[in-house]
Amino acid sequence: MELKAKGFLFDLDGTLADSLAVVERCWCLFGQEMGIDPEEIIHFIHGKPALTSLRHFMPSASEDEIMARFRWLENMEATDTEGVIALPGAIALLNRLNELDVPWAIVTSGTVPIAHGRQKAANLPEPKHWVTFEKVTKGKPDPEPFLLGAKTLQLDPKECVAFEDAQAGIYSALDAGCQVIAVHAPEEMARREEIHIIVHSLEQVSVSGPDENGFFTLFVPKNG
Repeated sequence: MELKAKGFLFDLDGTLADSLAVVERCWCLFGQEMGIDPEEIIHFIHGKPALTSLRHFMPSASEDEIMARFRWLENMEATDTEGVIALPGAIALLNRLNELDVPWAIVTSGTVPIAHGRQKAANLPEPKHWVTFEKVTKGKPDPEPFLLGAKTLQLDPKECVAFEDAQAGIYSALDAGCQVIAVHAPEEMARREEIHIIVHSLEQVSVSGPDENGFFTLFVPKNG
């Protein structure tokens, strides 16, 4: 299976870096303090901006209360990097893109402190371009993050391949018009058939090029 693209957009958590333990530790502590079932929280939060989740679980709170809780969570998630590691194939793929001089960016729902902390903790190559929570007015699943990611690379979204693992991010990338590679796409996801390629690991992905039109070829063997 092949895709042609001029640029690549990567989600961070669950796509390039395994930060699940940190995310669940911090959000479960929030649940305990708020008297909310942690399982309900974990089911809701993945791929979404923290403020979206906080407003969902604190519907009666004032904006000041929500922002105070947001800063509390941000500090915990930015400073707790224990167990954060690169997912299989992530470092090799990013190094290959740098070797080929392929434009790429990280498009994350995390804030700058959280995103940079996890990128460093996972020893991932640092991107030249970031799209973080602070840069958008509407987070995933809205298409704005990936639209901005493509714009940052000075490319049309359809010229970009977006790598995502969570439903909110997959929908964001699809609605932006990107080609989408999903890592472990949820089986129950309503729009699963719209995903261009589904992989179990970034180790399955290889990249070559560019061709005479500036497109790089991304290849995933059919047998995985």
